[in-house]
Amino acid sequence: MRQLTLAATMAAALALASCGEDKFRVEGSIGSAEDSLLYFEQMTLQGPVALDSVRLGADGGFSFSAARSDAPEFYRLRIAGQIVNLAADSTETITVRADYPTMATGYEVEGSDDNRRIRELALMQIALQQKALALTRNTALGQQEAADSIRALLKAHKDRVTRDYIFKDPKAPSSYFALFQALGNTLIFNPGGADGDIRVFAAVATAWDTFYPGSLRGENLHNIAIEGMKNERIIEAKSSASVDPAKVTTTGIIDISLTDNHGRRRSLSELKGQVVLLDFHLFALKDSPQRILMLRELYNKYHGRGLEIYQVSVDGDEHFWKQQTAQLPWISVRDADGVGSQRLATYNVTGLPEYFLIDRGNNLVSRSSQMPDLEKAIEALL
Repeated sequence: MRQLTLAATMAAALALASCGEDKFRVEGSIGSAEDSLLYFEQMTLQGPVALDSVRLGADGGFSFSAARSDAPEFYRLRIAGQIVNLAADSTETITVRADYPTMATGYEVEGSDDNRRIRELALMQIALQQKALALTRNTALGQQEAADSIRALLKAHKDRVTRDYIFKDPKAPSSYFALFQALGNTLIFNPGGADGDIRVFAAVATAWDTFYPGSLRGENLHNIAIEGMKNERIIEAKSSASVDPAKVTTTGIIDISLTDNHGRRRSLSELKGQVVLLDFHLFALKDSPQRILMLRELYNKYHGRGLEIYQVSVDGDEHFWKQQTAQLPWISVRDADGVGSQRLATYNVTGLPEYFLIDRGNNLVSRSSQMPDLEKAIEALL
């Protein structure tokens, strides 16, 4: 009995230790805030949820902990209306130091590069809000002039955030955070607008689909991107008599529709029911012939069981591309925008060649870095 009790005690201790290893900590100090109530809140998809709180002492010290999730999750420290936004995706310790009067703008964060980027984004948003407010209060500007100035200001902000943050690392928590920043009560990046913002949502959604499959935030973002792409196609359809808006559908992937080497329009979404290897390729690369041989072997082996290859070339020379693809048995399309293509950015393609696997339901499953054995990955989906 003593041995069983000892074993149970040791097992319990190991379980507690294991739980401890799966937690992250947020600690630090908030000066000039003695007797203030500091809240530690999780920013769920339904809104903020208080996880813990502490009444600060003279030194302003605090320490909170929470369970680590499998995907990045978002939190905030709050005293009244002063907020510090944070993200956690590991068992790290995040240290925050600030003074209460300037807590939202003057805080410092250590232990997380991504939280430093979130701080930069938060300060940029505050600066944008102040500049926009100043324009609306400038009596020397007419209403239209003020509106045009705000639009220009907003575009410059979005261009910078897209270039320097989101497209640099779409899977990062800071990229997700950037998507949902607002100017007043309006999202800076509007997934339902006509400014092409949905491409930015799609880039992050694709990265989260790949790196955090099954996460609630990733699935929610994926649905936003899909719905936004549908709305965008409807807007385009309404401006073209050749397309029926009623035929615009949604799928589980960010669709690509391009002309193939036989002059036919081919879309990823039309391949539902098949396992698809989506391959981004540059035939001008030195290693292209060897890669094409490898793809031929895969195609010959698995096409009869339901595998299709949808290959997107970004070669600049159309004639050269047609020569290279004339004898290929799979779907070969070309993106005329080349290596600067928005489609590469949408799928977070930072190097060529790159490939993804899509299941029979038209859902993106994984990318090259997640498939050490491509044949096994294909077999599993077939």
